[in-house]
Amino acid sequence: MKLLWVLGFMGMVLCRTDGFADVNGTNEEDLHYTESNVYGYGPNGYGVFSRPLMVGLTLINGAAAKGAVCLDGTLPGFHIHRGYGSGANSWLIQLEGGGWCDTIRNCVYRKKTRRGSSAYMEKQIPFAGILSNKAGENPDFYNWNRVKVRYCDGASFGGDSQNKAAQLYFRGQRIWEAAMADLMSKGMRYANQALLSGCSAGGVATVLHCDEFRAMFHGTTRVKCLSDAGLFLDAIDVSGRRTLRNLFRRVVSLQGAHKSLPWSCTNRLNPTLCFFPQHLIASVKTPLFLVNAAYDTWQIQASLASPTADPNGLWHECTKNHARCAAWQMNFLQGFRNQMLKAVSGFSRASKNGLFINSCFAHCQTERQDTWFSQDSPHIGNKGIAKSVGSWYFDRVNIKAIDCPYPCDKSCHNLVFR
Repeated sequence: MKLLWVLGFMGMVLCRTDGFADVNGTNEEDLHYTESNVYGYGPNGYGVFSRPLMVGLTLINGAAAKGAVCLDGTLPGFHIHRGYGSGANSWLIQLEGGGWCDTIRNCVYRKKTRRGSSAYMEKQIPFAGILSNKAGENPDFYNWNRVKVRYCDGASFGGDSQNKAAQLYFRGQRIWEAAMADLMSKGMRYANQALLSGCSAGGVATVLHCDEFRAMFHGTTRVKCLSDAGLFLDAIDVSGRRTLRNLFRRVVSLQGAHKSLPWSCTNRLNPTLCFFPQHLIASVKTPLFLVNAAYDTWQIQASLASPTADPNGLWHECTKNHARCAAWQMNFLQGFRNQMLKAVSGFSRASKNGLFINSCFAHCQTERQDTWFSQDSPHIGNKGIAKSVGSWYFDRVNIKAIDCPYPCDKSCHNLVFR
């Protein structure tokens, strides 16, 4: 079974989409991920999991009047599938990920892709993993109102500025507000349960907006947040510099994202550091759950050992396939894992929060069916990701799951690239 999964999956992870190979080119978060790879249909295409529900794109028609537009000025949008039965008044909002744009050149490129314009967005997308409508694939949230908010601003739904000369609109904060207002008008204001989630850049946005989300509802509504692969660390790269800090500094400056950052952070740290969730999570008042791979493949490839940080290509093979890492490289990556565990130490002491940090080479595990909930999905102890998130959300049990270091976990669905 595992061999079949690996062979089938290997065929799905090999090409890149929408971006260049360097983090300083266009900063596409899904640089090495195809659509089929992201949704994780199973070992043989759709072999194990049924074909996912396809959900149409809804544009937010009133958004333009609020200045809430994508990079190119087109309307933002979301995909919504209505809940029913016991989930009719429960809402799961997932904020899409997809990197950041940090220069005029990058944002001009991005506005001609689905990450910067609704004109290029898919008219339908599959709902799998945490968005699945099948109890056997998504046991706790399958019959909820499930929404995927599309990402077209390039600053984790956080900017509020524009560049008239380049005809660029940096309106992530307004898009967030317009999307939430539209969903409230569509029935979310009556929610008795709500969960804000997001993967990668969407995971950053989830942390940034978690308390805002909580404030939208009555005090009796159960509201929590889930950040998947959003724990980007302000780490020193293989050249001794800080690639990701420099990227975030340019994003915050270009897009005016400092206006959206929580005051609880900016009153003690500069805005660039407050774009890193590691400096925000301990002060988030709303219950928050973090799902993260300790050896996050995006951070390894684009932050720790990007082509800029590794001009001689000493890390090239290691970043594509962890099995090709030398002992000294694995020691460096173990140090990165240690930094991640240190970053969550204070956060994890609060009983309201939850953790699932597995020692895998992965990125975004809640969106894909094979990693979210399947017969051989990753697990720590006897719990997989879906059961851990569900148990935490419904207060069944306190979840603070931290894996032993690589290579002890044999349940990982590790990403391997050509």
